[in-house]
Amino acid sequence: MKWLGGRQSDNVEYSSGGGFGGRLMGGGIGAGIVGLIIYLITGYTPNQVDQMTRTANSGSEQVTENYHAEKGSAGDFASVVLAETEVIWDSLFRANGLTYRKPKMRLFNGVTESACGGASSAMGPFYCPEDNKIYLDVSFFNELKDRFSAPGDFANAYVIAHEVGHHIQYLLGTTEKMGRLRNDGGRGPHSISVMIELQADFYAGVWAHYAEKMNRADNPVVIERGDIEAALNAANAIGDDRLQQQTQGRIMPDAFTHGTSRQRMYWFKKGYQTGDMSQGNTFEEL
Repeated sequence: MKWLGGRQSDNVEYSSGGGFGGRLMGGGIGAGIVGLIIYLITGYTPNQVDQMTRTANSGSEQVTENYHAEKGSAGDFASVVLAETEVIWDSLFRANGLTYRKPKMRLFNGVTESACGGASSAMGPFYCPEDNKIYLDVSFFNELKDRFSAPGDFANAYVIAHEVGHHIQYLLGTTEKMGRLRNDGGRGPHSISVMIELQADFYAGVWAHYAEKMNRADNPVVIERGDIEAALNAANAIGDDRLQQQTQGRIMPDAFTHGTSRQRMYWFKKGYQTGDMSQGNTFEEL
């Protein structure tokens, strides 16, 4: 993926870490719903997040010293990718008679604050619906490459596009639908979480579909041969079944929160191949 010289988004902010201003509870839609949303989007309960943020906070001084060095390259890259998502999703929303409200992205190292509570690197990237922000630890790209064996700029772009996909869900009312599904008792929270995550993978694929079509001589951001495979490799690397096998030595489908490697690749690829937002109904097809 070529991205140097690409337009950068005005919606990126930086935080070098620090303390927290509250628990994982929001104000506007109620503590229970906010906790559910974060659980379904990140796979972590509020108590788990509190524990992780305390652990990360204890070592925040050690990681902050590397922050400014990583902020440059990782920050510029993330800003360019976010700008590309803004152009594409604004165009798609307008084509459907809708208005696209751009999310913000906060890049940090170690720990930071969000409207949903404390955020830590241990959580991985996530989207907070309370402030419409994507939270991304700048060291995650290295983890994706070293821990998950999913290197490449487009693998990193897939991660950002996936989180933007959660913002699309919020704008389209899917977040509200998720709450109704949980309350009707027909599906458990893990099942709903998987549907949410796979749809975000689908939306990431839709973005890739149109990002590739934007390749032209006057556009410095270019999708190259092998980039889609890099994104699929990343989706495969972070499937629930693969992660559980690696970390626990066994696979527990009832504990899935993001979907299997096969499911994640399938939905990203479907979005990429069709470019059709209407074909991402993971609620019906899962």
